[in-house]
Amino acid sequence: MTAKASRRPSQGAEQLFPALLFFVFLICTIFTILIGSRVYENIRGRDNSSFETDTALAYITNKIHQNDKQDAIEVRDINGCSVLVMLSHYGDSDYETWIYESGGQLKLKELFSRADSGLGVDDGLDIMDCQSLTFSIDESTGGSRVLTITLGNNEKAKLLLRSSRKGDVS
Repeated sequence: MTAKASRRPSQGAEQLFPALLFFVFLICTIFTILIGSRVYENIRGRDNSSFETDTALAYITNKIHQNDKQDAIEVRDINGCSVLVMLSHYGDSDYETWIYESGGQLKLKELFSRADSGLGVDDGLDIMDCQSLTFSIDESTGGSRVLTITLGNNEKAKLLLRSSRKGDVS
């Protein structure tokens, strides 16, 4: 054997490769943790947004189903605010329940106030955070009424009002 073939690599080169490998592993671990935390934040943000939207729509649709009687649901524009008005008649008085968005808050005027009480959109109670809530009722030639609820920019719910069906006098 020649002296060239029997020579061993230096001690520093033997230690450099494992240290370099450990350093690459450490960098990959840090990047994985950073990327994972960002993905978690995005998922959590979408989940919270979806929860608020779904809860608001479920709340509103349940209120509509509870009050869906003949001529009991209407949409009004009050001081530039789209207001869903649900009318009730008790004794010899008419009462109103209002649902609307004001100042980024879904508000419900459920003071069970008389229709002529003089209360306005500033008198409602805050229910939850909500952005841009509007209502519209489309009436077809067959007498059907469809209430469209638009929440935010892209969430919509359409409800066929039961009170618009023929023969429904409840």
